[in-house]
Amino acid sequence: MTNPDLDKNFLLKLAKAKMPYGKYKDRYLIDLPEYYLVWYRNKGFPKGTLGMQLQTIYEIKVNGLEHLIRNIQKM
Repeated sequence: MTNPDLDKNFLLKLAKAKMPYGKYKDRYLIDLPEYYLVWYRNKGFPKGTLGMQLQTIYEIKVNGLEHLIRNIQKM
């Protein structure tokens, strides 16, 4: 069973997370183009926190749930 506080903190951090390098440096992860996330999905997500965040953003976008992250950003 997951801890709801950990999930909440993860989503809060995810909403504020920005790409640390590359062509999309300093863009919010939720604003990354879907094709870029698909490329990472096929290539393999990076290890660590960034990889977990990118994978989560990929799942959010594939399932049409971007509004959840955008609502958190507005808070």
